Amino acid sequence: MAMPFQKLVIASGNLGKLKEIQALLQPLSIEVLPQSAFNVTEAEEPFATFIENALAKARHASRHTGLPALADDSGICVNVLQGAPGVYSARYAGEPKSDERNNQKLLQSLENQHDRHAYYYCAMVLVRHADDPQPLIAEGIWQGEILQAPRGTGGFGYDPLFLDAKTGQSAAELPADIKNRISHRGHALTKLVQQLERLAL
Repeated sequence: MAMPFQKLVIASGNLGKLKEIQALLQPLSIEVLPQSAFNVTEAEEPFATFIENALAKARHASRHTGLPALADDSGICVNVLQGAPGVYSARYAGEPKSDERNNQKLLQSLENQHDRHAYYYCAMVLVRHADDPQPLIAEGIWQGEILQAPRGTGGFGYDPLFLDAKTGQSAAELPADIKNRISHRGHALTKLVQQLERLAL
């Protein structure tokens, strides 16, 4: 099946995300390049929604590279915290970004809370060029809850605190191939790939 393009830039400097996205796109025979290969700086993320931030990142990377660009904006949303950390997940504990400090802050925010239900959310946006009027947009959700203490050594971000409802394991305990299949990013990218395949028909 011929894809509409052979090269794609990923609008992220997050190595964990890059590895997951590259693994998920491998079967499509699309060469996936990180924006760092083109010295593209990180885009501003001024918006209150994941989709708007993902679109801003994709347009920024495409404008600077001249290539189709894929961006995701994702985070963890905790019901009892009215959806926080949400779009501020990466900087929940302030600058500089730190997974460890973010995790500590989340645990402190949930102290004495019985309702620990949470979900990971991902908005995935692909633009074929910087001014693409019809970007491809896909969303994914991964349901779970926040543990009382970190578990596991894999993954990144809030993975050691996120308990997958179905497997009973933290996201940091899951093997990468299983995590890729069931995660918010995996769901969003699967839907995006389906949209790409329809374009290629």
